[in-house]
Amino acid sequence: MSLDREYECPECGHDGFWKTASMEVHLGTKTKWSCNECGYGFIEIDGISTAKA
Repeated sequence: MSLDREYECPECGHDGFWKTASMEVHLGTKTKWSCNECGYGFIEIDGISTAKA
């Protein structure tokens, strides 16, 4: 898995995110992402995201 991804930030509109953490949990792989510009972050577990739509 890559350390960066293109995703539009709902806070600042920037489109770059860095992976800040990743670990295996009983539901699958938990990954934390953080915006390169403003620091907005979200968590993703096996494709299910907490990011604002």
